[in-house]
Amino acid sequence: MGKFNRLPTRSFGSGSGHAAVPVSLLGFGAAPIGNLYQPLSDAQAKGAIDSALAAGIGYFDTAPHYGFGLSEARLGAALAQSPAVQPVISSKVGRLLVPSSSTASVRHGFADAPPLEPRFDYSYDGVMRSFEASLKRLQRDHIDILFAHDLGPLTHGTDHPAHFRTFMDGGYRAMNELKASGRVTAIGLGTNEWQICEAALKHGDFDGFLLAGRYTLLEQSACETFLPLCARRGASVILGGPFNSGILATGVKSAAIASGKVPLHYNYEPAPQAIIDRVAQLESVCGEFAVPLAAAALQFPIAHPQICSVLAGLATDAEVQQAVAWINTPIPDELWQQLRECGLLHPAAPTPA
Repeated sequence: MGKFNRLPTRSFGSGSGHAAVPVSLLGFGAAPIGNLYQPLSDAQAKGAIDSALAAGIGYFDTAPHYGFGLSEARLGAALAQSPAVQPVISSKVGRLLVPSSSTASVRHGFADAPPLEPRFDYSYDGVMRSFEASLKRLQRDHIDILFAHDLGPLTHGTDHPAHFRTFMDGGYRAMNELKASGRVTAIGLGTNEWQICEAALKHGDFDGFLLAGRYTLLEQSACETFLPLCARRGASVILGGPFNSGILATGVKSAAIASGKVPLHYNYEPAPQAIIDRVAQLESVCGEFAVPLAAAALQFPIAHPQICSVLAGLATDAEVQQAVAWINTPIPDELWQQLRECGLLHPAAPTPA
């Protein structure tokens, strides 16, 4: 059975010379408390954080980009009121927040955020400035894991080579200095593309990566070369986006979906028909065993030995309780076997046992 009666930890970064940071198998993705897609009150955000701590979630991931500082500030304020609780926190560098005159209610997917604009900067000075600003918002003097945020062609297109060169020449050096000084425990990349993580390992040494949406029930190509490379290099992987922007949480068969009241999102965009069809197959197999699709989606990634935590984006107490229930849902081995027999899992992808 794939069942977790509590929230145990695994180590982020375990290779020779790497840091070892204990992260809970289920982590708190803090983009939603930065008003991702919809406004959220400070009280609601604090309620979600308090609920997560009470449920045993000991790892929180945030970034300056999430609500243009709002996510970090809310997380810092909530944790400051619970000084006896010290969860692991990861944040990110690669963007600086600069004043903005925009009056749009939603910018870059964040609603009613502070009047700031994120500007990419992977230089030595940019990384150092971003890090110091994050410390102030988080009300801390140390960050457990620091990721370089959103490197890769998916985000930068033809500008990617220049940004990557700037990072390796400057930002990477800054991150190593922060780690050597003890102000950061572990470093890595946080990205939507495993290919850029592979490329980074050819040029530097990283404790691990935060990979969003690229090793899920819908896609497992990362297990072919990337995850084996991480094993050889002693680099861990935190899996973000286990629901691929929502479609693996909602499924495609509910009445709300059929009526059009709930949109189908995949990779932050309307889901294409091929993805909808594949999710329907996954949902049918889960239905045969009376297992919520979302529970299978949340538990599947952490069967891989290189993946130390799976992040669920959480905004409310109810969402925290639901995620904890999903991670604890008993799943029979036969479900995974049937998914494999139906060709819905990569032959090399391990399943919970």
